[in-house]
Amino acid sequence: MTLPHAVIIAGGRGERLGGVRKADLRIGGRRLVDRVAAALGTVDGPLMIATGPGENRLRLPAGAVPVADLDAPVGGPLAGLAAAVEALRTRGIGTGLLVSVAVDTPFLPADFVAVMREGLGSAAAAYAACGDQFHPPNAIWRLEALATLPAQVRAGSAAPSLKALQQMLGAAPVDWASVTGADPFANVNTMDDLIALGRIAGNHGPSPLIHMPGN
Repeated sequence: MTLPHAVIIAGGRGERLGGVRKADLRIGGRRLVDRVAAALGTVDGPLMIATGPGENRLRLPAGAVPVADLDAPVGGPLAGLAAAVEALRTRGIGTGLLVSVAVDTPFLPADFVAVMREGLGSAAAAYAACGDQFHPPNAIWRLEALATLPAQVRAGSAAPSLKALQQMLGAAPVDWASVTGADPFANVNTMDDLIALGRIAGNHGPSPLIHMPGN
């Protein structure tokens, strides 16, 4: 079975965390970007890291490559997805599957790719859910369905968000509640989130729980 391509959406600046780059935050002694990359496992490489606009200042996991946002008025996760599609196109790749994941979901399941691939079925895309919680950045896409996304982002005519794009594509939800119980996509937006997830990580080993860059 052909492996999917993958991109970690890692351009977030963590404004509610004092403006730190989320990818560099550490939980359980490991940077978020390294945790997520390890959970993704083997993909049709290289693994792409969407680093946001401008020059990349993030130390990448081994073997990963940065993709910067396109020169466009759109930012955020949608821009990261479009940058990955564009990067694949420059390599002559326009078909197959693309997995996207948010960098601030440190407990991404190790079987994420396999479960999402199965849940995709014949749909153009599928996104992760856990009960009534939806996680649009954690998704799988058919590249053919995203063929026009980079041009739309540049023109300012793209869907306003990943959620809106998924609605337009008729994306299928993949409910993890029956698989994991607790939401495996709990993410880091505030210091309270960081502390709570650090406590969870503490149940799996003695390493330092939380590290803010510069500390």
